[in-house]
Amino acid sequence: MAKTSGIPLGELRQHLFMLRDNDASQHLFQVASGLDSLVLGEGQILAQVKQVHKVGQGVLGFERNIGGLFKHAITAGKRVRSETNIAAGAVSVSSAAVELAIMKLPKDGIFFAKMLVIGAGKMGKLVIRHLIAKGCKRIVVVNRSEERVSLLQQELTGAELIYKPLTEMLNSAAEADVVFTSTASETPLFLKEHAEVLPPVSAKMGGIRLFIDIAVPRNVAVCVSEVNSSRVYNVDDLKEVVDANKEDRQKKALEAQVIIDEELRLFEAWRDSLETVPTIKKLRAYAERIRIAELEKCLSKMGDDVSKKNRKLVDDLSRGIVNKLLHGPMQHLRCDGSDSRTLSETLENMHALERMFSLESDIFVLEQKIRAKIEQAQK
Repeated sequence: MAKTSGIPLGELRQHLFMLRDNDASQHLFQVASGLDSLVLGEGQILAQVKQVHKVGQGVLGFERNIGGLFKHAITAGKRVRSETNIAAGAVSVSSAAVELAIMKLPKDGIFFAKMLVIGAGKMGKLVIRHLIAKGCKRIVVVNRSEERVSLLQQELTGAELIYKPLTEMLNSAAEADVVFTSTASETPLFLKEHAEVLPPVSAKMGGIRLFIDIAVPRNVAVCVSEVNSSRVYNVDDLKEVVDANKEDRQKKALEAQVIIDEELRLFEAWRDSLETVPTIKKLRAYAERIRIAELEKCLSKMGDDVSKKNRKLVDDLSRGIVNKLLHGPMQHLRCDGSDSRTLSETLENMHALERMFSLESDIFVLEQKIRAKIEQAQK
C-alpha cells in the first residue's frame, strides 16, 4: 500500500487495523451494506466491493473461501438496500437541496426545469453532481472564474454546464426556474426588489421561482418570499429534512443488522460445508474405481464386436447408476444452510461413510473444526 500510494508506512500504519475470522466476515458484510460508511447507507461502497470481487478472480490467494465470502457479502448488501431502503432520503444539505427542488417542481419537472447554480465551490459542485445524478442535462453556472466551471465540466460528465459571469447573475436568474445559491458573499445576492423585477416562471413549471439557498451567511434575503412568484428555502429548512432522514437511517440500520446476521449464518454454514469436500471427493473416486473395473469386465465379456454406440450406452448406464446411488449420501454431507441439517448430524454422516467405505481422511482434524463451530454457535 505504501509503495502504490507513495504514503510513508508510518503514516499508513496508524490507520490500519486487523480483524480475524468471524470479526473479519462481519466487518466486510457491514461495509458492503453501507453500515460502515461515513454516510450511513451510502450505496457506492457496494459497487466498490463488487469491483474488488471482480478484480480478485484468478488472483493468487483469492480462492474459493475468499470468493465465497465476497459473494455472500454482496448478497447481504443487496438485501439491505432493497429490504430496508436505507439509502432513501437525503442526508447532506446539498442532496437535500436537490430533493427539495424535485418535490416542489411538477412531476418529471427535473428533466425540463431551467437550473441555475450560483457559486462553483465545494457546495455548488455537490449540488451540480446531485442534479446530474437525478437526470438534469443542462445547468447554468454563475461563478467568478470560468476556469473553475470548465474543470467541473471535465470532471462531471452527463450534463452541459454553461458558464455565466457574476455580472449576468440577474439575467440568468430571470431565465431560471430554480436558483441554487452557495457563494461566500457576506451580503445577500438577492433582495426583494430583485425578485420583483424577475419575469414569472411558466405555468408548466408551477409558476413559482424556487430560491434554494445553502450558503452561510444567506445569499437570498428572507424578504424575497414576500414576492408572490418566489419561494425561498434556506439551510435551516434543509437541516430539518436531513436530521429526520439521518434518524430514519439509524432505525433502518438496526433492521439491516438483522439481515447481515442472517447472511453471516448462511455464509458460515456454506464455509463449514466445504470441510466435507475431501470426503465427497474420496467417495466419488471410490465409486468411480468400482464403476470402471466392473465396466471393463462387462465389456470384455461382451466381446470385440460391440459397437461404439453400445459401448457408450453401457458406459452411460453405469454412470447413471453410480450418480443415483451417490445422491443420497452426498445430500447428507451437505451443511450449507439450505436445509435443517445440523453440523453434528453432518459429522455423524461423515463418520458413517468413512467407516462403511474405508475412506482414509484426517477425521480428527475435521471433527475438531466442526465441534469448535458447534460450541461457538451454542455460546
